[in-house]
Amino acid sequence: MKGSASVVSVSPHRSSRRGLLRLLSRHHGGLLGLTIIIVFVLAALMAPWLASFPADEQDLGRALRPPGWPHLFGTDELGRDIFSRVLVGARISLGFAVIIVLMASTTGLTLGMLAGFYGGLLDEVVMRIVDILLAFPGFLLAIAIVSVLGGGRLANVAIALAIYIVPGFARLTRAAVLAERNREYVEAARALGARDGAIMRGHILPNVLSPLLVQASLRMGTVILLLSGFGFLGLGPKPPTPEWGLMLATGDDYLRTAPYLALFPGVAIMLAVLGFNLVGDALRDALDPHLRNL
Repeated sequence: MKGSASVVSVSPHRSSRRGLLRLLSRHHGGLLGLTIIIVFVLAALMAPWLASFPADEQDLGRALRPPGWPHLFGTDELGRDIFSRVLVGARISLGFAVIIVLMASTTGLTLGMLAGFYGGLLDEVVMRIVDILLAFPGFLLAIAIVSVLGGGRLANVAIALAIYIVPGFARLTRAAVLAERNREYVEAARALGARDGAIMRGHILPNVLSPLLVQASLRMGTVILLLSGFGFLGLGPKPPTPEWGLMLATGDDYLRTAPYLALFPGVAIMLAVLGFNLVGDALRDALDPHLRNL
């Protein structure tokens, strides 16, 4: 009896993910995106060793020097090395983006799983809250939350952005759970006496992770862009924090005389967002059997 239980409780979708790495290796855009992400992650981790100068070291005698040696990206209006600040900014942007996406995906996964599995009143309450959050323009909602919590702190920005992207994860999870909860392997596990928690963790969760992985990758790019937007608007971290959006805001005043002040952090934002979007597209193509056969 135990042997038969192990057979019928295995999801048919698990086998579709076995060749994920092999399928990703055939996706040129995905490989490019993964390469970009790896470069940024390594740069962020090794920033203390790669940076030629301390990110906050000021020297007005070398202010607004163009790119060259030893300042590869030039210096800003206070003589700070832009290359060092971009490297340290990668740690801030990538680190907080990971934290925000983890917070939002965990919360959305939990809410969507419970709502989709149990249905009824719980489903109605959760989905109505999600609908209310989606009724507001996303960026304006995040700005409102930051205004209530208090601007100038990355922790408050992280909370606001997590609340902003939770509804997407919740709705996606709920839809996937609704499609899985009445499958044969779930009914078999329930007939064998498995509890709801065990069914959700061991049988449904592994089969709803595929769309969530795609969503998480795409949302990483969105969060990096929004974090930079908050910094540019002055609602994010305050100077002298080397955050990409804040560097863009500073460089905006020197677009005619020293355009490189805004160029390098802007290129960093663009490449980081591009990398995660390319990986997200590759994951979607690899995990969707219909797209895979095209």
